[in-house]
Amino acid sequence: MSKDFYSVLKERRTYYGINKEVSVSDERIKEIVEFAVKYTPSAFNSQTSRVVVLTAEAHDKLWDITTAALKKAVGEGDFSGTQQKMDSFKAGYGTVLFFEDESIIKSLQEQFTLYADNFPIWSHQASGMHQLVVWSGLEAEGLGASLQHYNPLIDDEVTNEWNIPSNWKLIAQMPFGNPTAQPGDKEFKPIEERVKFFK
Repeated sequence: MSKDFYSVLKERRTYYGINKEVSVSDERIKEIVEFAVKYTPSAFNSQTSRVVVLTAEAHDKLWDITTAALKKAVGEGDFSGTQQKMDSFKAGYGTVLFFEDESIIKSLQEQFTLYADNFPIWSHQASGMHQLVVWSGLEAEGLGASLQHYNPLIDDEVTNEWNIPSNWKLIAQMPFGNPTAQPGDKEFKPIEERVKFFK
């Protein structure tokens, strides 16, 4: 990693302009994702997060599936804006799919009934951490990404297309690629309104 930790987090942004012309190898992308899944924490060390990486034809297929599902949902309405967004995602090199294994969550709820209501919450927190670690890892390699949520609209087709276990619940989709357009300036609320220190 050529950037320091603070720089990676600061420069990690939402990139909608991406293309397939990446200089990062598939092996390096695999390394980033596997590192994230192995070392990102989870409640009770439950390791509920599951990740699928789609590139090439599989990546394109995902966004064809998503486009078709959205067209069906919209019906006769204006689809032009949504089509542009779908095309921008498909233009990327790949997509990371984030899942959570619901069978583990259910098992933990049965073992630790006192915390049963919390396990789904903790599961989503773990997924969010995995998303940030993967996103930051891609940023460190000069790749741009965004985080999307077209679930549950595409859940069944994704499960069928890539033979995903039925106990894996789709949480988010992260299209990534070579950045072709920079995001605009980011506005920040005053930090003193968001952080407090006490002694």
